Amino acid sequence: MLDGKYIVVEGAIGVGKTSLARELSREINGKLVLEQSEENPFLEKFYGNREEYAFQTQMFFLLSRYRQQQKILQRELFKRTVVCDYLFAKDTIFAYLNLNEEELGLYNHLEPLLAKRIPSPDLVIYLQASTSVLIQRIKNRGKQYEMEISQSYTEELNKAYNQFFFLYKDSPLLFVDTDQIDFVHSKIDLKDLIKTIKDVRGGTQYYKPVSSDVFIERTLS
Repeated sequence: MLDGKYIVVEGAIGVGKTSLARELSREINGKLVLEQSEENPFLEKFYGNREEYAFQTQMFFLLSRYRQQQKILQRELFKRTVVCDYLFAKDTIFAYLNLNEEELGLYNHLEPLLAKRIPSPDLVIYLQASTSVLIQRIKNRGKQYEMEISQSYTEELNKAYNQFFFLYKDSPLLFVDTDQIDFVHSKIDLKDLIKTIKDVRGGTQYYKPVSSDVFIERTLS
């Protein structure tokens, strides 16, 4: 059951995490918390010039996410399920990918201090996709500044995400292979995925649809 839980949906850019978070929160009548990426004044500049704008972009996201997560701590007052489309800890993926040595040193002084006051999710849903699928989905959604993202950066980011969540042990985790499903446009795919999410009990699980067949492999932590 998902009542009163804090649920996080994660994945690399273009994989569909915000779309799933919206649908899941609607299905279970949860409170939706979305990353405020459009409010980051450096984001478009970053995609045009990673080296020059990486630190400003990183710090804006770190502090913005921290403020949002502090509000999530208040959920115990309402006992209502919260569905969020990002995991605070994933911020380090981008830091190690984009910051230079001096910037990373400053970041590593601040991030642990903030992370100590962040609530732990009751479930993390990690949406996986191949790089080619991510690139196609980014093109399909048509955000102009995202068109500047290079294939090489998307590949780097996807590998970094996979490595991070392969080692992630802080919360129950559901891996979802999204290459063969379209839960944004297919009600059947969405229904099956949400049913799987509701059935998660703990440890690490894997959801990999193959055509019309679905199997779940459970690995207890």
